[in-house]
Amino acid sequence: MSTSKAHTEYLTVKTRERYEMLHLTPQVEAIVRRSGIHDGLCFVSPMHITAAIYVNDNEDGLIEDISVWLEKLAPRNPAYKHHRTGEDNADAHLKALLLHHETTLPVTHGRLDLGTWQRIFYAEFDGQREKRITVKVLGVTKD
Repeated sequence: MSTSKAHTEYLTVKTRERYEMLHLTPQVEAIVRRSGIHDGLCFVSPMHITAAIYVNDNEDGLIEDISVWLEKLAPRNPAYKHHRTGEDNADAHLKALLLHHETTLPVTHGRLDLGTWQRIFYAEFDGQREKRITVKVLGVTKD
C-alpha cells in the first residue's frame, strides 16, 4: 500500500557575483532520493524576489546567451523608479520576472524524471550574500 508523503529541505547558496547562474540538479536529485518518495512532484523555488529557478541545458554558451538576453531586456539602469526608494536592484527584479520563479518537476521511480538535456538552475540577479531555496517533494512512497 502506498503512503502519501511530503518532504521539505532548504538549500543555502552564496554567490560570488551580483549575477550568477548556479547548477542545482545534483543537490535537488539528492533531496529527492532522501525524501523516499517513489512517484510525485518536486517543487523548487527561491525564497527571494530577485532570483529565479529555471530548467534548461547546462551548456556554457547557452548560459552566457541567457545572461546577455536578460541584460538587453532589463539592463542595469539607474533611471528605474524603484531606485527612488534607495535600492539599486530594479533590474534584478525585472530579470527574475523574465525567468521562472519556480519549477515543478516529475518524480518517477524515486528519481527526477528529466529529459536528456534538462538541468535545474538557480539564477541570482542581486547576489553576493546568502540566499535560500525551498525544495519540496510531494508524492507517494513505494509499497
